[in-house]
Amino acid sequence: MRYLVLISLLIFSLNAQETQKKQKVTIGLGPYMQTQPYKGADSLLVPSPVFFFDNDLFYIRWTRAGMYFLGNKGDEFSWGISLTVQPRVYGYKAEDSEYLKDMDERETTFEGGLAYSATYNDMYVETMLLTDMLARYESWLFKTEIGDEYKLGDFTFYPSLILVYESDDFVNYYYGVKENEVDTSIGRTLFTPGAGWQIGAQTYIKYPFTDKLSALVNLRVDRLPTSALDSPLIDNEYMYSGLVSLIYAFHY
Repeated sequence: MRYLVLISLLIFSLNAQETQKKQKVTIGLGPYMQTQPYKGADSLLVPSPVFFFDNDLFYIRWTRAGMYFLGNKGDEFSWGISLTVQPRVYGYKAEDSEYLKDMDERETTFEGGLAYSATYNDMYVETMLLTDMLARYESWLFKTEIGDEYKLGDFTFYPSLILVYESDDFVNYYYGVKENEVDTSIGRTLFTPGAGWQIGAQTYIKYPFTDKLSALVNLRVDRLPTSALDSPLIDNEYMYSGLVSLIYAFHY
């Protein structure tokens, strides 16, 4: 794998030198909010940097980064296979709510793996096979996203459908209850869920103020896997998240 990465770097660097194409970079910052499905747990609200960049070798898409090692870019159709990594801002601590008291912490992590992406005109599809890099849930997941681009006046919309297959270990880590965590006095019974599909829908909404400065909004809803819905920890089968940001785009 090390030699594959080095060869990829050389090939794409030579290609970049030949084309000498100016690259677009988008940067921004704004508040990110995510509801928690766990009983009594408050919603997450944090400042989030926003980056978008793709030079046909490296890319950053909001908080996910990657490096292509195979692909082709055309005027109408482009595709690429890449190594990718992203954070998973998810989980809980026992102090997050009274109901979660005496539970072991479910930690955030980083996920990494392979991604395949393709675009045809304004439509795109991306498929990823990711694994837990920090040995939190010690397993894998499979994600596919399909989307398109629409314009309405000055607004640009990027709606998409997201399907995530979460493995047994993943679902059990975040929604299961172990023997040492059982507390029948509050109805927290032993629970070991299996794998399942999480289904989501989202859209980005962009509105330009100037040629370089724009507002970017992200709205998303996810339904938890059916296998997790009977968990005594869960109080809502849906998670809602969103971002409001100012972004600045420039070329170099």
